[in-house]
Order: sequence, then C-alpha cells, then structure tokens
Amino acid sequence: MPNVSNIVKTIQDIMRKDAGVDGDAQRIGQLGWMLFLKIFDDQEQELELTQDDYRSPIPEDLRWSDWAADPEGITGEALLDFVNNDLFPTLRNLDLTRFDGTTRDRAAMLQGVFADAINYMKSGTLIRQVINKICEIDFNNTEDRHTFGAI
Repeated sequence: MPNVSNIVKTIQDIMRKDAGVDGDAQRIGQLGWMLFLKIFDDQEQELELTQDDYRSPIPEDLRWSDWAADPEGITGEALLDFVNNDLFPTLRNLDLTRFDGTTRDRAAMLQGVFADAINYMKSGTLIRQVINKICEIDFNNTEDRHTFGAI
C-alpha cells in the first residue's frame, strides 16, 4: 500500500518541474481540482452501484475513470488540450436544467468548483505523471483517507 504522504511529496516534486506552476499556492490549486475529480469519480462509482437511477452529471468521456485511470492513457499535448479545451469548459458550463435531485446538486457543486479553477500546468506529460500518482491513493481505505485529511 503506497504511503499517501510520500505520494503527495512526489506530486509536489513533479509539479516543481512544470514551467506553469509557480509556488505552493498554484500547486495546491492544481492538486485540488485533480483530487476533487478523483474523489468525485470514486463516489460516482459507489452511487451507480447503490442507486439504480443514478445518472452522472459528467459526460462519460470526461469522467476521471475514463480519461485518467489508465496509466498509459492520454498524455502530452493531447492531455493538455483535453484538460484546457474540453474538461474545464464543460464542467464550468454544465446545464443544470438537465438534472434533478441529488444529481443536480452534484452538478452544481462541480460547476462551482470549476468556475474559478485553473490548470496551471503547461506540460501534459507532467500532468500525466501527477495523475498516475493520484491514482495510487485509495480514498476508500480508511488509513489513506485519514492521512490525506491530516495533510
């Protein structure tokens, strides 16, 4: 089982190599939206198993498990283009009228998180490395969640 503290330190080291990330405030912002999407996706997988009528507010191709979970998946300029021109604009502009109940609440939360989120990273290859490290964290593991909360 990977150590969450070490994973976060490794992520910080990766981000320090990126020309777009300048300082801890930007690293925290960058890490924030990435972790949010990973946790959101984990929750959605659980909701799909426990609620027969659950429908994700995120289009299938924009869900973390679709584009980020494969360590050999999209990377480089293609990943940077996807994040900046597909992922962020879509999540900022979700049509809340398409949803109701819990799904509408989750869509509004997504929209709120991404309204001011910025992708600071300029290297799609380094983004892929960060994503792969994030995928090592098991948010369903109590110890990992506790350690992550402390961080």
